[in-house]
Amino acid sequence: MRKLVFAAAAASIGAALATPALAQGEQAPFSGPRVEALVGWDHLRDGSDGSTEGRDGFTYGGAIGYDARVGGNVVLGIDGEITGSTTKARTSDLIQTGDRLRVRAGRDIYVGARAGYVISPQAMVYVKGGYTNARINARYFDGVSTTVEDNRNMDGYRVGAGLEYNLTPSTYIKGEYRYSHYGKFDNYDVDVDRHQILAGVGVRF
Repeated sequence: MRKLVFAAAAASIGAALATPALAQGEQAPFSGPRVEALVGWDHLRDGSDGSTEGRDGFTYGGAIGYDARVGGNVVLGIDGEITGSTTKARTSDLIQTGDRLRVRAGRDIYVGARAGYVISPQAMVYVKGGYTNARINARYFDGVSTTVEDNRNMDGYRVGAGLEYNLTPSTYIKGEYRYSHYGKFDNYDVDVDRHQILAGVGVRF
C-alpha cells in the first residue's frame, strides 16, 4: 500500500512539474502576428457645408498586425490596414446643363495602435487609434465631349472600439466600430466624417 501511495504522489508531482513547462511553450491567447479579412458598412459625410446627409456604401479589405500580452489581461498591438469602398455620390447640371459629376471613395490606408483587455479565455475588448489616408476619385463629364478624371488624397485620424472572439487557438472573429475624420484634402482644409461598422475573420501565427 505504501509503495502505491508513493507512486501516486510521484506521478502527481511529475504532472504538476510538466504542466508549467507545457504552458510556457504555448502562445498566450490574443498574442502574436495576425492577418484579417474585413467587410462592413461605410458612411461618408461632408460637414463643411453644414449638411447632415451622407452617402452609404460597402467597405472591404484586409489588415495585418501584431499583439503582445504585457501583463495579466492587458494586450497592446499595432495595426496596418488597406480597404476599398463602394460609397459614391452623383450630381448633374453642376456647371452647365447636361454635365455630370461622380465622386467615389477609393482606397483607404490606416496605420495605428490598439489596447485590449481580455475578459475571458475566448474574448477581448479593445480600443484603437491612428492615422488614415483616404483617396477620393472624381469623374466629370461636361455633357458634350470632355471627360476629366482626378484622384485626391485626404489625411486624417481614426478612433474605434471592438470585440474579438477566439474560435480556435489560431482563428478568431471580430466586430468593430470606428470613426474617421479628415481635415486635409491635398493641403486644403476640409471637414469630412466617416463612420464604419465592420466584421472580420483572422488567423494568428
